[in-house]
Order: sequence, then structure tokens, then C-alpha cells
Amino acid sequence: MSHRQIAIVLWAPLAAATLALAVAGCGSSSHDATAAVTTATTSTLPGTGKPPVTIGDKNFTEQFVLGQLYRLALQAKGFSVSLNPNIGPTEVTMQALASGRLDMYPEYLSTWDDTIAGYTRKFNSVGDAYRAGQRYALAHGLELLDPTPFSDTDAIVVGSNYAAERNLNTIGDLRKVASTLTIGAPPQFQQSPGGLPALEQAYGFIPAAFKPLDVGGQYQAIDQGLVQAADVNTTDGELVSGNYTLLDDPLRVFGWGNVVPVVSVKTADAEGPAFIATIDKVSSLLTIDVMRQLNAAVDEGHEDPATAAQQFLVSRGLLPATS
Repeated sequence: MSHRQIAIVLWAPLAAATLALAVAGCGSSSHDATAAVTTATTSTLPGTGKPPVTIGDKNFTEQFVLGQLYRLALQAKGFSVSLNPNIGPTEVTMQALASGRLDMYPEYLSTWDDTIAGYTRKFNSVGDAYRAGQRYALAHGLELLDPTPFSDTDAIVVGSNYAAERNLNTIGDLRKVASTLTIGAPPQFQQSPGGLPALEQAYGFIPAAFKPLDVGGQYQAIDQGLVQAADVNTTDGELVSGNYTLLDDPLRVFGWGNVVPVVSVKTADAEGPAFIATIDKVSSLLTIDVMRQLNAAVDEGHEDPATAAQQFLVSRGLLPATS
């Protein structure tokens, strides 16, 4: 579902010619030859000489990791990139894009369509949601790059043993246990139009009780038996453990949470096709399992987001291995 044809310009002939001239020069020292090799190698990078780029990310673990992934991959291609974490609320972000103070940031497709584009209808597929969002973006001097395979949305989780004993696979299956079910979530979930009321209407169940929980306390509440189900996110690092089961949301009440890097058309044109290709390549590798592992490395393993991102890119061959 690529948004444009990518044409990568190969600079090898120019690099070879530069090197040959340097080596053939009369009286050239070994230092001069080494400098020529360095110059030739640098000139092969497609981002060399392009305008500096500022990437923003939001203020939570997954966004910190995404920002570092895109930054490191682009820098490896020679682009000059700075990272602006915690870019602020949506209106601030959009103003920064419009003014050129920000060139790109990773957004969630449902957030883009609902909050920014103002669409009120539900989309039947990620493709439909993406095309609608792209129409709005292009009309405002912006472009959505390829969506990630992973989708980060709200989700309902139960303990794996609880799910197996009661044959729970989808949110609709909670009808079987509604009379004894306590569902836990941050307080706003109970009344939010896109939260519990939407689930009750779509799937036809009303839990016996609702328990307000602090953000981040959902899994502990399940472990302690305080709740049987909880509102979480699909890419939470805790899900790596295998102790929990996410219930499917076949009606897509929680929408499409695929990440779409948002870039200004002006920036895309100035940076060239290799800029887009690099970002799209990174995005294509981010499956749901990968994103959970990266989030777990930071939240559970206490790794720095930049370190987690670097290790992942090295493992996929997008960065050279460090000694």
C-alpha cells in the first residue's frame, strides 16, 4: 500500500571517479588517499547535503522508541536529524508542522482521522482509514507515509487461564461471564463515548462492576484477582509474558491504531525519495510482536529508548554492528 514509487539514486559511479582521481594524483600522501576514500564514502549517502530535519514524538515509551528508530535509520543514510521529544498536544503539533519547526512525527491512524481530520464515521479496513486520512493530509500540505503493520489501540485483556477456562476469544464472549465480571480501567474509560459504553452497545454485555484503576495498574489488578478484565493497549510490553490474553475486537470499536509518519510535502520534496524509503522500511518491520518487545525492553528491562532502537536496527541490518 505504498503511497508513491520509490526511486533510489545510486551514487557509486561518482564515488568511484572521485576515488580514482585522488589516488592517481601525483605525490599524493597516504593521508590524502584516506581523506579521498572518506569523502567518497560519505558522498554515497543519499542524505548528504540535504536540509536538516526535525522529528517529533509524543511523551510515552512507544513514541520515544519510534522517534529513535526513525532518527537513527535516517542518520545512517546521511540525513541531518534532530529529535524533539514530547511535542505537545495535537494543536501544537499541527502548528509546528505548518510553520516548518517540525518536519515529521509518528501519529496513530485513528487519532489522525478522528481528532485531526474530524471524520466521524467508522472505517471497515486500515486501507479505507489510510486513504481517507491521506486525502485530508494532502489537502493540507502534508503526507501520510506507509502505515506500520502493528496497530496500537485500546484493548480488553484477561488472564490467560481465565480465558482458557471460559473459552473467551473476543470481547463479545464476555457476555458469558458478564454477571460476575468486574472490568478495570482508568476512570475516564467508564464514561468515554469510545470506551465502555461503546463496548456495551457494540457487543451487548454489561459487566457486573467497574473498578477505577491507575494507568499502569491494570495487569497487577488482574494478577491479584481484583478484576477479571481490564482496558490496556495492544502493544503493552507486559503482553510479552504470555500470562494474558487480548480479546479480539472484530467490530473495530477501538479503531485502527497503525502508526503513520506524518511529513510535510515540502520536507518530502526537499529530502528526496531515499528519505521516504528509509522511513517506510523502518515502519514495515514494526509488527505487533516487535513493538511489544521494544516496549518491554524499555518499560520492563529499563533500557534507554535509543539503545533499544539501535539494537533492533542493527539486528535488521539497517545499522552497522558496533564493536
